[in-house]
Amino acid sequence: MPGMTIDELLQVLQLPEATRVQQRVPKKLLIEHGAATPQDKRLIQDGVDEITWLASLKPHLTGVPAYEDEHRHYREAAVLSLALRPGTRPARLVELLHRAVPHPVLLATTVDQSLSLSVAHLRKSQTEADQTVLDGPLLSVAMPADGGDATFRSALSLAGQPRSDLYALVQGWMDTLAALDVAQETGSFRPSATREQAAARHAALQQLRLLRAQAAEFRARAAKERQLARQVALNEELRAVIAQAEQLRRRLDGGPP
Repeated sequence: MPGMTIDELLQVLQLPEATRVQQRVPKKLLIEHGAATPQDKRLIQDGVDEITWLASLKPHLTGVPAYEDEHRHYREAAVLSLALRPGTRPARLVELLHRAVPHPVLLATTVDQSLSLSVAHLRKSQTEADQTVLDGPLLSVAMPADGGDATFRSALSLAGQPRSDLYALVQGWMDTLAALDVAQETGSFRPSATREQAAARHAALQQLRLLRAQAAEFRARAAKERQLARQVALNEELRAVIAQAEQLRRRLDGGPP
């Protein structure tokens, strides 16, 4: 089933017409501003098909004020699309693009008929004047092929985000994507009611995925183990990890305790 298209995503975001840019960004700009190594340059050259600046969310166009503190100055937020060639692994290229743009970006990445959204906060570099670096983790989540249900579409739209300032807006998109990530485990999208709940749910999801990786490791070790006593011990550890994972899974279904 073909995934969601960029045009369909823009319909969901419901951005004001005045914010639309729809301008192609030359790959050489990403190479000049984002490539840290020869491997990065080669990855951009071989993997990127097209970069498009879709929209610029500036205060006078959106009614959302700029934000400034000692760590960052958000004068605008941007919406970009990154089309990759078939078979390209997106993770590094997504990170390079977020690092290269001096504004916080909601990035839509398409590869092999699938679309993912990513967002990250930025802060001023402590070592280089007028440079920005990623502040905290980069969050990237696959979009539902059907575009998600009405609750998700409403939550992702610009109107569904906090409007106190651009930092709050970017954080709102981040919390919405984190809730979508949780929905991939629970089967239903439920927006977080507060910033604290969003953080708690995302932390529980990361812990759940860590426990699942541990469970897979215990299974593999138990399958290879020839000593019965050690095999029994590994299976007991496996059961304990599975029980913890199930407890976290229930917390995600109902939100944090």
